[in-house]
Amino acid sequence: MAGGSRAQVNKSHKTRFASKSSRNVHKTSVKDKSKINKPDRNAMKGARAARLQRNKMMREQKRAALLKEKRTTSATTSAPRVIVLFGLSASTNVSSLAGDISALLSNENNAIQFPAVASSEYRLRATVVEAPHGDLMACMEMAKVADLIVFVASGNCSSEKDSSNYYMDEFGSQCLSVFRVLGLPSSAVFIRNLPSDLKKRNDIKKTCISSLSSEFPEDCKFYPADTKDDLHKFMMLFKEQRLVIPHWRTQRPYIMAQKVDMVADEFGKSTLLVTGYVRARNLSVNQLVHVSGAGDFQLGKIEVLKDPCSLNLKKEGDFMDADEINDSQVIKTLLPDPMKQEPLLVENIPDPLEGEQTWPTEAEMADADRVQKEKKQKKRSLPRGTSEYQAAWIVDDSDVSGTDSDDDSENGNGMVVDEGGEYDIPGQGDSRKFDLGDDQASLKLRDSDDETEADSMMMDNDNLTKEQIEEDIRKIKEAHAEDEEFPDEVDAPVDIPARKRFAKYRGLKSFRTSTWDPKESLPQEYAKIFAFDNFNRTQKHVLKKALDMEQGSVDECVVANSYVTLHITQVPIHIASKLCILGKTMPVVACGLLQHESKISVLHFRLKKHETYSEPIKAKEELIFHVGFRQFVTRPTFATDSFNSEKHKMERFLHAGRFSIASIILTGYPQRVSKSKAAVRYMFHNPEDVKWFKPVEVWTKLGRRGRIKEPVGTHGAMKCILNGVLQQNDTVCMSLFKRTYPKWPQHWFPMSA
Repeated sequence: MAGGSRAQVNKSHKTRFASKSSRNVHKTSVKDKSKINKPDRNAMKGARAARLQRNKMMREQKRAALLKEKRTTSATTSAPRVIVLFGLSASTNVSSLAGDISALLSNENNAIQFPAVASSEYRLRATVVEAPHGDLMACMEMAKVADLIVFVASGNCSSEKDSSNYYMDEFGSQCLSVFRVLGLPSSAVFIRNLPSDLKKRNDIKKTCISSLSSEFPEDCKFYPADTKDDLHKFMMLFKEQRLVIPHWRTQRPYIMAQKVDMVADEFGKSTLLVTGYVRARNLSVNQLVHVSGAGDFQLGKIEVLKDPCSLNLKKEGDFMDADEINDSQVIKTLLPDPMKQEPLLVENIPDPLEGEQTWPTEAEMADADRVQKEKKQKKRSLPRGTSEYQAAWIVDDSDVSGTDSDDDSENGNGMVVDEGGEYDIPGQGDSRKFDLGDDQASLKLRDSDDETEADSMMMDNDNLTKEQIEEDIRKIKEAHAEDEEFPDEVDAPVDIPARKRFAKYRGLKSFRTSTWDPKESLPQEYAKIFAFDNFNRTQKHVLKKALDMEQGSVDECVVANSYVTLHITQVPIHIASKLCILGKTMPVVACGLLQHESKISVLHFRLKKHETYSEPIKAKEELIFHVGFRQFVTRPTFATDSFNSEKHKMERFLHAGRFSIASIILTGYPQRVSKSKAAVRYMFHNPEDVKWFKPVEVWTKLGRRGRIKEPVGTHGAMKCILNGVLQQNDTVCMSLFKRTYPKWPQHWFPMSA
């Protein structure tokens, strides 16, 4: 059906006049579409090939590292493995197990008088050491050098009755926790004294495993160890086992002494001779060495000796006897290079003339005057009712003091309060508007309450004696004993002015944000401490230098697993004598030190009190710190962890489960209360102390905050303004802080005493 004149007529397209090439100009060819939609297969192949090649190289590097580690620790030329036998209870017979293992590894007909045992059957060299039960220090030193710790449990003996574990006594549990802190190497549990009956044997074994499995790592295996076949099965597994070594032990070379001797020198010094195998890394003759418990020393020389316990000797008669071991053949001698040898520096030598000796220039003085004028022109905001005298002693971050007012002009000094920010001075007109900081705004101090007659009159009991005042304070303390939550509270002494007793303390507006110069009023001993501008950069430089030293020439370094004698010089005779005696009962370890490790510096540790130790540990007492092979004596301070703050509160004791803060909190008790005002007594004992501590903020145990307005009477009572009504049973407190430092120890190492 035709639409006639009403039929729609569309406008003809212009392409009817265009050429064929111009019509398809906006279209994309099929070839170009394939380029856009699909990536280049060659490029894809190249990226995939590079990724596969990179992954292959990483796998090969890991495989090579593992193979190198296995060859180093399991090869016939590697240092003998140290097997430490530790009895979990005092009734466990460890000596019999040590004899069985030694007899298994060595030929019983060959009486070799040497700590290490070479087994041609297992192609293994080992040193079997018994840990003395009850001697914690000896057990710790043995655990530090152990390649394998064998924990020995007895199947037919019980431990202490009060012990939570049937097969382990209190000392065994304590040592096990210490070993975990040091870093457990490869470990295994031997079960001895199992019955011959198969059913009872399996039952006791299951009971022992169930009781002890939670105390050891998941990869720790349990083995019966009564017969020679049991030990043979274990040794076949042990010789192929990849050892688990703590990370700190792989960073430095060390020697577990097989023999310790000394040669006396002049002036009370001696040369200590430490003979043993170099382990972990190559040792340079130019390095410093630390002898555990004795200190840091330089090397006089290193003698490389013939290995007295080699697996390459085929015949039994070729093994060295005792005389040959004592007179070992010297293969090579390494002498230190005076130009490359690390100097022995422990304490820094301060220069008394190192301080500022120059007079300021005119430009510096003009700049200081300009800064001081700008500071004076800045507005500061103080609580309403604060006098000009108080405002003069509330200082800002730049320690710019105000001027003294006529009020209380005879007391021109006062307690300094560190502020957390700048404030504006309130106006003197009818308008009471002024800016407050966050801490000040929370106070909402009011000074518009009408004073009562009882508030303004003199406090009662002005005629009390010193003994009566102390007795009154004691009774109030006993009445509030249940509510005392702050163990750092102290009483101001009655016979000494508080401004003298607490002269080193200061008040902080905010403990978190108020500034405290870390270099302010440092003790003289801190001039002996070495500091590092950039620790991470120094660490990278030191590790790189150690790697270059380790890869040095053969005239400077001894290859790991070599049998050597270290000639350690300038050792005091009494220390060397102790080490010679000590070497007969426990390992004497000498480890190489990295650069700067002998220098005294400030260290921070995370400490946790052991749950079995109930006695309080007081701050600044002498403690022996074990950091890897190093032992040193220090008198530390304990502090809490304060997040988002550069200041930390010191703890007086290292308590288990709680702590005590070493700030000083002065406490007072309200006598008369009127709305937001209160008359407080027994915080101070004379009005001069009240005026001295007037700028410091006060707070109460029930959450009120405020300030001191003025002293009342002659016995140290004071009038306080708070941000709310004070309850009669509340306690008014004032927090004061001072910076504390660790005490300088008389000696740095345990054997130096």
